[in-house]
Amino acid sequence: MARRLLSLAITTGLALLLAGCGLFKREERAAWRGQAEKACLAQKQVTPSAYVQPAKAIDGPGPCGLDFPFKVTALSEGSVAFNTTQTLGCPLTAALDEWVRDVVQPIALARFGQPVTQVDTMGAYSCRPIDGHRSNRLSEHAFGNAVDVSVFRFADGRSVSLARGWTKGDAQEKAFLREAQAGACNIFTTVLAPGSDANHNDHLHLDLAMHGQTSTGPRRICKPLPSPQLLPAPQRRDNLPDAPDIDDDIDVAQAGGASRSMSLAAALPPAPISKAPAQPMRSASLAPAPMAPIPLPPIPLPPPRPMTREGVFAYDATATIRPRR
Repeated sequence: MARRLLSLAITTGLALLLAGCGLFKREERAAWRGQAEKACLAQKQVTPSAYVQPAKAIDGPGPCGLDFPFKVTALSEGSVAFNTTQTLGCPLTAALDEWVRDVVQPIALARFGQPVTQVDTMGAYSCRPIDGHRSNRLSEHAFGNAVDVSVFRFADGRSVSLARGWTKGDAQEKAFLREAQAGACNIFTTVLAPGSDANHNDHLHLDLAMHGQTSTGPRRICKPLPSPQLLPAPQRRDNLPDAPDIDDDIDVAQAGGASRSMSLAAALPPAPISKAPAQPMRSASLAPAPMAPIPLPPIPLPPPRPMTREGVFAYDATATIRPRR
């Protein structure tokens, strides 16, 4: 009898152990994330330097982490510093370098005649859910695929913050921030500026999340939607039906109903430094959250990143730190 009970106990224990292994299996990180990192490295979009140092892989907790993280202290070959060292993935590092080089600096010179020398952030890698709400899925911050920009600092000592400059800054500051946001919408797949919701009134959230495809290319979420002069409507690439106007589960507050849109009543002045007329800028699909049109002279901005035939932005949409010579 005792042997039977012992045998039954062992059998039951093994069954529970095997069931537990399946029940408590750790959630896996999406495969495309590691593929994007490897593709970025293979294409040498980021080159290690004194300002961009490879770090040990981050594995967990849960699916959080990166296979090939970088510790980044500055962009643009050291000319634009971060206020603190940031842990970023290769694709995001490349995208930030492109944005600073091709969007932020030309606009800074056009508006103020001074380059940006530092970008202050409110964080990059952090294993947390969206907006810190436990009920939400993991944020792109949890994969080193997002960064929150709060302040731009210039060579002459000027600083332009999102918290003040977006609504209370002078005309040139307001124009600079809106043009920087519009240019970001052609590089990143999620761009959330003040006015997108209550959680983003003091910073610019930038990430490379995958939101799927539309009839105009990769789905990009840009809130508040810049004026058509800054970000023209995208051109259709195929005969697929338009994507429905839905809110993806992104880094936006889930409570409080629809997001609030910011508007600028006063017209902004032209840039004090003359610029050559820009070519019409192509755009990808954007989620609706319109701002009032702002009359501004065109500023040259880069076209949206291309997609592979398979529609996976991770491979060739992470371009662009130029190889060092």
